[in-house]
Amino acid sequence: MLPDLSPVTDALGWVVVGLFLAGIAADWRDRSAARTITAVAWGAFGLFWLLMIPFFSIEHRSIVQTVLAVAAVPACLYVARRLAAGHDSLLVLSRAVGVMGLIYMPFEAIALFHDTLIELVAEQTYAGLRALGSTPAFEVDEAGLRNTFVFPLESGGEYSTRIIFACTGIGSMAIFAGLIAAVRAPIERRLAALVVALSIIWTLNIARNVFIAYATGHQLFDHAALVGPVMWLFGLENPVRVSFFVADRILAQGLAVFALLGLAWIVVKLLPELFVIVKDLAYLLTGEEHGLADESSNRIDGD
Repeated sequence: MLPDLSPVTDALGWVVVGLFLAGIAADWRDRSAARTITAVAWGAFGLFWLLMIPFFSIEHRSIVQTVLAVAAVPACLYVARRLAAGHDSLLVLSRAVGVMGLIYMPFEAIALFHDTLIELVAEQTYAGLRALGSTPAFEVDEAGLRNTFVFPLESGGEYSTRIIFACTGIGSMAIFAGLIAAVRAPIERRLAALVVALSIIWTLNIARNVFIAYATGHQLFDHAALVGPVMWLFGLENPVRVSFFVADRILAQGLAVFALLGLAWIVVKLLPELFVIVKDLAYLLTGEEHGLADESSNRIDGD
């Protein structure tokens, strides 16, 4: 059994957000101090992702999230090093991360926000299931939240699946809200980009939840060719869980990466100022400047 690291990661999450916000505040007065504080924030962020790896890989059993967490550790440390070396344009990306945390953390920590969001998403997911002709029992879980779908199985038993905080899409919404808030652009275009991004994320997330719940409850992937390999890959003991892991851990999480990349392309088209962040991400991946800033400047002037 692994030790429960959630108290440490929860506390560290607040520390990381606080450091990023302190860096944003410092940038109004002292660029050197902002650079130093933000570099420390990125280093702490790398530690956060390092501590999250056991959760994603062993407890959550998510290949996609494990790979992303593993990649995030050296990426955060590299950003910290580049900031410390004076690559000041990374402060824009850092502002985005600070705003992301400012949006995400209250929803995770404050029960009113946390529970209301879960139940709202569960209600809409249930409506989607009913639209498909699926009518599982819609029940309250042990925490008092109406977020659980109970499906009868052909074998005579039942299988329940529930909407949890990770199913709400708030993480993706916080990412795009942070990116949009971090750049300097007319408020009208930023609001338009925000509305488009949040609307698409919310819709796709409800569709994802409906798909996972339907596939799980109706055992869509209960096929002999899949059961053995999936049970081995994820260390499952109950074959009834195979449909959930195929629907969620393989299909939904894999497709989500491409969906977010497509949404990023749409948002950048609406808000070309985001090219400065694209430029920095390209620099972090390749170590070379790509001149995207000049392209974005030309496009802004043409608006």
